[in-house]
Amino acid sequence: MIEKKTREEILQLINREVVPAIGCTEPMAVSLCTAKASEQLGCRPENIQVWLSGNILKNAMGVGIPGTGMIGLPIAIALGALIGKSSYELEVLRDLTPEAVEEGKRFIAENRIHIQLKPKCPDNLYIEVCCESGGKSATAIIEGSHTHFVEQTGDAVSLDTEKNTNEEPQLNLRLVYDFATTSPLDEIRFILKTRDLNMQAAEDSKKGNYGHCLGKTIDRPLAHGIFGNSIFSHIISKTASACDARMGGAMIPVMSNSGSGNQGICATNPVVVYAIENENTEEELIRALTLSHLTAIYIKQSLGKLSALCGCVVASIGSSCGITYLMGGDFERICRSVKNMIANLTGMICDGAKPSCSLKICSGVSTALLSALLSMEGRCVTAAEGIVDEDVDRSIHNLTSIGAEAMRMTDEMVLNIMTNKD
Repeated sequence: MIEKKTREEILQLINREVVPAIGCTEPMAVSLCTAKASEQLGCRPENIQVWLSGNILKNAMGVGIPGTGMIGLPIAIALGALIGKSSYELEVLRDLTPEAVEEGKRFIAENRIHIQLKPKCPDNLYIEVCCESGGKSATAIIEGSHTHFVEQTGDAVSLDTEKNTNEEPQLNLRLVYDFATTSPLDEIRFILKTRDLNMQAAEDSKKGNYGHCLGKTIDRPLAHGIFGNSIFSHIISKTASACDARMGGAMIPVMSNSGSGNQGICATNPVVVYAIENENTEEELIRALTLSHLTAIYIKQSLGKLSALCGCVVASIGSSCGITYLMGGDFERICRSVKNMIANLTGMICDGAKPSCSLKICSGVSTALLSALLSMEGRCVTAAEGIVDEDVDRSIHNLTSIGAEAMRMTDEMVLNIMTNKD
């Protein structure tokens, strides 16, 4: 078993990275930053200046804002200033009412919000909000992760810059596997909260027609005729449904992973559905979910919170590991699943958070199942093929170096296309 100090560090890491969120985390982070600046100002802002990194802007442009029936940043910013509470973090708009939405619309119509791309941005995840009123101003800055404030300033208040002092344990896949499979069960039982929230999101999505209704479509007779009424179709439906609701602006909380609700859904629902249908024990489910979520966190350590690589690639690798474990797979078979995933999905671009993310999630989850099945049959993409290395951790770092570095120009091109449509 892993020594207690290391287990405690990993537990703290999971608890930081697997947290509840309402709505897409990028516009919610902007709303959170606005709420903090507005609170610091101490009164209703007359004007709000917002500077964002390209990745934040890309992920916040086309996604539904929960409870508003609207998409994009202006309403998220307006509501953050008017009714947001920074203490709620990524559930910043938890107290939303229809009256607040109407007030937010009026605030937008009065042309009080100004959004710009931050030049020479210090981080892919960067949000700066300045609230102004009566000659006073207050600024809040989030950088590095969706809830990490690095600076807050106000006319009458001087606050020390807050540093992120959390030292992350340096993971590798063997450590991830050993932690998930040997930790005392009571230490990791909390991971079942991901099942409770994210599967409930899939159920709640049936109450409306969210996004492209992909989850509902897969659950209809025509789709059953194509995919069958099978474990595969049930996994795809439950995962896509939760994403449909979240991207469509439903006021439904989900458990996120590494700052992304879709990653949290993708790391959770396929594993849960497989465990239910395969009649795995609760202990097996707890360990599989821990393996899935911690694998995604591990990959994100070198990829970064936001990148040109679609997050479903990362989360689907996690869910493939979890499903392989539920199939009876050992560490060697889990390594094969990871390599099979990397051989297939590398290069899937992130072109912002939006309703059609459910399509990409379905692609990722389909590949997760296929990779797990191949692995259990002893099949694995070899080091002679593409970017896969003999060593699984080097394979993962090959993937993340492409996503974080080589695809940087792709990211710029995607944002340019998105912001220059007729």
